Amino acid sequence: MGTIKLQTFIQAPIERCFDLSRSVDLHILSTRQTNERAIAGVTTGLMKLNDVVTWEARHFGINQKLTVAITQLDRPNHFRDSQIKGIFHSFDHDHFFETKNGGTLMKDVFRFQCPLGLLGAFADPFITLHLKKFLETRNQAIKKVAEGNDWSSLLR
Repeated sequence: MGTIKLQTFIQAPIERCFDLSRSVDLHILSTRQTNERAIAGVTTGLMKLNDVVTWEARHFGINQKLTVAITQLDRPNHFRDSQIKGIFHSFDHDHFFETKNGGTLMKDVFRFQCPLGLLGAFADPFITLHLKKFLETRNQAIKKVAEGNDWSSLLR
């Protein structure tokens, strides 16, 4: 089981950061490097409790589909998205938010288990590095939008 923990400070209100983190549209903008797109379920707007989205993306040169659901939501403090169907044996991604120093501290805890038994265990360090970079890129996009002037267009 792999775990990735990240912290990102954003100079913006907690509610804005929380909502931008649930935005399908911002997720698409922040994942251009993997050509990620929402192909089923909630394909635009803000995800709510029990909402499901299926993503299609290219990772490690392979086109993949991943279906996730919002399984916990306590606005504006926490939400969890969990894999329902996809390449991982399992994953849960917890998003925590707290008001700090006039802004928001956003914390990610991403727990996953690779598929394919021993082969997956061998690939775990590479997958962990890839996912960490992917999440850091996404968090920087959330930060940039939240601290900028165009954030409201992504919250409709």
